Amino acid sequence: MKHMNSEVKEERTSNKKRIDLFLVPIVLIAAFLNLFKIWTDEYANAYYTAAVKSMLQSLHNFFYASFDPGGYVTIDKPPVVFWIQTISAKIFGFHGWSVILPQALAGIGSVLLLYVLVKRTFGVWAGRFAALAMALTPIVPAVSRTNNIDSMLVFTLLVATWMLFRAVRTAKFGWMLAAFAMIGVAFNMKMLQAYMVLPAFYVFYVVATKINWKKKIAFLTTATALMLAVSVSWAVVVDSTSADKRPYMGSSQTNSVLELAFGYNGINRLTGNTSVTGSSHKQSAQTEQQTASSETKQNSNSSADSSQSSNQRKSSSSQKMQAPGGGNQNEMFNTGNPGPFRLFQKGLSDQISWLLPFVIFSIVGLFAGVKFKGSYTTKQKESLFWLAWLLPVAVFFSIAGFFHQYYLIMLAPPIAAFAGAGAVALWSMYKQHNGWKSWLLPGGILTTAALQVYIMSPYVSSIGVAPIAGVGALGVILALVLAVRKQRKNSLTNYLGAAAMVVLLAMPAYWAMTPIIYGGNSMLPSAGPDSSSGMGGPPSTATNSKQSGFNGMQPPGSSSGNSSSNNQMQPPSGSSNGGQMPGGSSNNGQMQPPSGSSNSGEMQMPGGSSNNSQMPNSSSSKSSSSKRKSGGMNAEVNKKLLNYLTKNNTGEKYLFATTDSTSAAPYIIKTGEPVMAMGGFSGSDPILTVSKLKAMIKKGEVKYFYLSGMGKGGQSDVITWIKENSKEIPSSKWQSTSSSAQQGPSGNGTLYEITLK
Repeated sequence: MKHMNSEVKEERTSNKKRIDLFLVPIVLIAAFLNLFKIWTDEYANAYYTAAVKSMLQSLHNFFYASFDPGGYVTIDKPPVVFWIQTISAKIFGFHGWSVILPQALAGIGSVLLLYVLVKRTFGVWAGRFAALAMALTPIVPAVSRTNNIDSMLVFTLLVATWMLFRAVRTAKFGWMLAAFAMIGVAFNMKMLQAYMVLPAFYVFYVVATKINWKKKIAFLTTATALMLAVSVSWAVVVDSTSADKRPYMGSSQTNSVLELAFGYNGINRLTGNTSVTGSSHKQSAQTEQQTASSETKQNSNSSADSSQSSNQRKSSSSQKMQAPGGGNQNEMFNTGNPGPFRLFQKGLSDQISWLLPFVIFSIVGLFAGVKFKGSYTTKQKESLFWLAWLLPVAVFFSIAGFFHQYYLIMLAPPIAAFAGAGAVALWSMYKQHNGWKSWLLPGGILTTAALQVYIMSPYVSSIGVAPIAGVGALGVILALVLAVRKQRKNSLTNYLGAAAMVVLLAMPAYWAMTPIIYGGNSMLPSAGPDSSSGMGGPPSTATNSKQSGFNGMQPPGSSSGNSSSNNQMQPPSGSSNGGQMPGGSSNNGQMQPPSGSSNSGEMQMPGGSSNNSQMPNSSSSKSSSSKRKSGGMNAEVNKKLLNYLTKNNTGEKYLFATTDSTSAAPYIIKTGEPVMAMGGFSGSDPILTVSKLKAMIKKGEVKYFYLSGMGKGGQSDVITWIKENSKEIPSSKWQSTSSSAQQGPSGNGTLYEITLK
């Protein structure tokens, strides 16, 4: 106990010391990477931004995280992060940057937390290097510059880690309860992804605490029970509320938060199994067509977590998600093929794996001489914690059936921690000529430089040969010189070691800056020379961009001058789609490039909209605004359509209804008016039935319906009924023909009016 008290006093004393001046530039680097130019992202991830707009309008929408102001359907994630974003928008006003700001600050906070966590045990230089490695891990700022959840999730889990470490140091059970409760809070950010750190928490507490097994089991059981209670608290309230008194739980098939947590946002991520059951009938829905060009693959889907095909209809049998034509959806989202070396494959390696070889050598050094039985040092205990975080998460991403590149931010803390702790440990072993261990430092430098050359090689057309050759040559030279100078102790050796660390961080630093240099994508954030496309991977013919890869799209009701049959992927019109996209005309399951039209450089998005296969900054994809409208949903609305709907509204609750969130989000963001996404995010949620729709129309809640080829899914009966019982509004009354109109999903749809007595 005296030892514990002395540690607490020491911690308080150290906290009173002046700020670490070496930390200041690291924090400034993190601030620059996370904050610079976020004000140019006018609408961020439009799906989530629309929810914030809706949540600002009522406490009911705020509590349930309603996608639309009318409280029809929620977004596909729990509400905690969006509560924070809504508060930020309330304080600073509703802007793209105000909903991004909490995540950007969380990214900076994670850098500071990692410094604190590593410094106390491994030393100040270890803390500094760990913080710098965290700041320069490319996927960290790429995600933190968006309103996606993962940056805030990682920050919350690091807060829980700080609480756990303090619980062990002070032997106070209250801190342990707080740590596990914080994981429960993280569950209400992104559900089961928060539980990835549980192995580390359990292993560390068992190894690090000096109490008997009976108490360990009792304490862990109590803490776990509290974590589970906090985790399901919101879900229990929502699921126990009558369905007619709350929005439908978006992206679930049974209107249940728990089903969403353990299915769509849980086990399905691991298995890639996207079998769902519709309310009226079952359909098989394919993801977008895989094409030869990387830009086509990169522009094929338009929402972060919500863009997945796991929200679309499948046949009655379970089925692995595939791209049309049998292609693997992992290839389409550039997440490689499952296997032990998946994290070293292109598309993933340049997001997270730059320092992995050095981390492996660091782990060897930190655990060298550790015996299974016996006492462990504090360094070994905390190293075990970071290892128990790193390995299970790395295994998950190596075998998972479906995830997006930006999920890899979960690996950033343990990699950065080992990079910092390992750099100091390997340097100490090197300087002490500690047998075979002294070779770990030059070995780690050499193999890490080799991997970085491999990572950069597909990008030679974008970044040139010089940086690739420079990293390779300097890495080899510095490793060999350090190997030769092992027996010498002078300042030159110190400078060589520092230079090696600079070389290993140089290209990750450049990659971390690419969302600023080339533009980022708020729907599918990634880092790299093609970061604006939303799917990292080797570029082909794309040019550099400072705009989103989803710009240059056409809003509902605008006319591009192309017939709806050309240059688009059109889903089937019937309930049996033969493996095609739901909700449109047959296209044999293929996304067809333009044929004989003026838009020959473009590829059509679902619903008939054009999506330039060029990287923005080309003449065909420049935005009319100086601000970047990213995220796959163009927040420009068709003013002629909006004027028509507003003028002819006779008191209806909803301005209009549409199949999915893609068409609804821009109008919610721009007007704050209720717009009904009948099938939720992708249009496949079994929310609406014909009888329910009839009742809504009779009550005067909705009368206008904008239907396109996107998101039919399980709504085939509803859409068929709408078409059979409605009056089609002539396009001349509402369709814009302006050549300057921005393009967006569902540009070639049809407007219908239904009134029932």
